[in-house]
Amino acid sequence: MDYFLLAFLLTVFLSIILNIFFKRFEIPTIIGYIVTGIIVSEAFELKSNENLEHIAEFGIVFLMFTIGLEFSLRHLMSMKKEVFVNGGLQVFIGGLFLAVLAYYILNQDDYNSLIIGLALALSSTAIVLKILNDTRQISQPYGRKSLGILLFQDIAVIPILIMVDVFSSNQSSVAELVIRTLFMASVLIVLLYLIGKYIINWLFYKVIQTKSNEIFIATVFFLVVGSGTLAHGFGFSFSLGAFLAGMMMAETEYKHQIEADLIPFRDILLGLFFISIGMQINIDVIVSNIFIILMLVLSIMLIKAIVIFGILRTYQSTRVSFKTAVTLSQVGEFALAVFGMMSSRGMLEPQVAQVLIAVSVISMFATPFILKNLNFFADLIEKDVANQADGTIKPQSLRDHIVVFGYASLGQEVVYRIKERGLVYIVIESDISLVELGRERGENVFLGSAFSKTTFDNACVKTAAAVIVTVTNEQKLELITRNITNYDANIQTIIRVSEDEKKELFADLGNNFHLVSQEKALGRLLVHEALQCKIDKNLGKSVI
Repeated sequence: MDYFLLAFLLTVFLSIILNIFFKRFEIPTIIGYIVTGIIVSEAFELKSNENLEHIAEFGIVFLMFTIGLEFSLRHLMSMKKEVFVNGGLQVFIGGLFLAVLAYYILNQDDYNSLIIGLALALSSTAIVLKILNDTRQISQPYGRKSLGILLFQDIAVIPILIMVDVFSSNQSSVAELVIRTLFMASVLIVLLYLIGKYIINWLFYKVIQTKSNEIFIATVFFLVVGSGTLAHGFGFSFSLGAFLAGMMMAETEYKHQIEADLIPFRDILLGLFFISIGMQINIDVIVSNIFIILMLVLSIMLIKAIVIFGILRTYQSTRVSFKTAVTLSQVGEFALAVFGMMSSRGMLEPQVAQVLIAVSVISMFATPFILKNLNFFADLIEKDVANQADGTIKPQSLRDHIVVFGYASLGQEVVYRIKERGLVYIVIESDISLVELGRERGENVFLGSAFSKTTFDNACVKTAAAVIVTVTNEQKLELITRNITNYDANIQTIIRVSEDEKKELFADLGNNFHLVSQEKALGRLLVHEALQCKIDKNLGKSVI
């Protein structure tokens, strides 16, 4: 017991120190956890045992739950081409090419090759989205394409995990297995749907009335683990049940609170999962197969990049296609989960599993360094296109103009009213599709973030007559208004509010914030308020 406790404490300490060091080089924490597992395994001669693997698997369970929580059909439909066309073609075509590679290079049978190929076609959602968000590239054209493909890949994990369940079964008839799997899946989905529709909201309503955060978190844990156990009872993985549970809870009004409370637990369990992956790595096997591992890394990343580039180049610029292809060329964390499951069920020989894990880890390790220099590589391919169609806001030289945050339906109406009065304006929008729409109309719409000081500087917010915020989401609206106040408390800002309660929410912002209630001709009222701010500002100057 003392030996285990010492190993545990050193493991936690080592993971902290490694990740602090790796963060200096923008290496993701996933790599730090895997390296921790390798060092602990070699130093203490510990290997990941079955009990640890079962505990660590709950990291994937909670990851799948949070993916289900973000699974919005409306969001998917707004990006249907990026998700279903680009993502579907990438997984299918890339998976087939990589399955052929696994069949001939790794000498796997048909079923194993197919699963391995599809797993290798998956990219790292954790690494790519974190880097794109941190660098504010998620709204760029290539960021949007990358996000769409990653969304489909996340969905594709479910059938891949089901394939592992089906092909690892000892029953001889695959056709019988497929029919039974489809039937059991239908029963499971209907059962969870009925629970979600008639029980979840009632249960959370009762829990919220207790005003106890512990009971709330315990309820979420119960539902996640309970759904996973139910799915496992039907012959599926815990992960599938967790994903379906996430989808159920995504329809409730408590979605955001659930996500906020659960993410720390998910990240800790994910860290344990990746430490267990590192503990499975055998350095001797990797050293003895280093040539084939490096060859597979280069081959897999090249195949994935070529497939993605070929799909996008049919309708996108060379630069956008290239940047998206390079961004998604690595192997992702879900592949590690798939290989781990295949290995635990005897579908992969230990040496093959070691090679595949090593290939995945090396490609993930290289990704932050590649993406850091992505523009340099893209410039070698095509230099001018980005500057022509970027749409990103550049430093302006404006005074007494109106800055509009948001170009959705209300923002478009506001711009129409501003142009009617012949006023100078600039619009900041974070959605690239809306930026492209505005620029097609010849309007001053630029890509930027309302949470970035650089955006405020480039839009000359300090010298603007007024700022109009047309965002309708209450949470985002509050964050933007706080950000404006922190930037300059004297900026005249007009925001829309729909209820008296919301007026009270923004009442403490000061006299420079003008609240307009939701009424008919709202766009006209917002612009009228901005015009009055402009007049007052000019009168103030003349008096001085």
